[in-house]
Amino acid sequence: MMPSPDDQLTDGDRAKPHPAAAHGRGAWKIVISVGVVTVALGGLLWASTREGAEYYKYVDEVLADAARYQGKRLRVHGDVVEGSLESDKASLRYRFKIASRAPRSAAVISAEFNGIPPDTFKAGAEVIAAGVLASDGRLLADKIETKCPSKYEAK
Repeated sequence: MMPSPDDQLTDGDRAKPHPAAAHGRGAWKIVISVGVVTVALGGLLWASTREGAEYYKYVDEVLADAARYQGKRLRVHGDVVEGSLESDKASLRYRFKIASRAPRSAAVISAEFNGIPPDTFKAGAEVIAAGVLASDGRLLADKIETKCPSKYEAK
């Protein structure tokens, strides 16, 4: 009987895997690892931006497509309408209207805010109100920012 090629190999030679097979397994491990890391980072990025996402819009933009923004977080920029500011200091509830600023199209949205507003919050003040647009078209604000009065601007 003829000796087989395996009979001519020593025990040490039989134990070694073929170099191409070992290289293929290592490459798959790298590809799978990169894929897992990519999916994990993508998931983290998606989750972090989803919660903090807010639309920054002017009053006229919100009213032009109110159905699109209902139930979504918004930051609405405009001026507090003169004579519209109502406050209940005991409950810290404020109701007011925000009007778009020139040269934008004229538009007015009702807003409510519960909390302590900035010191410069008053009728005529330029504001950015952050909150959720209710189904009835009111902005339910949980944060109000006021712009610095014009007396601080360079002349």
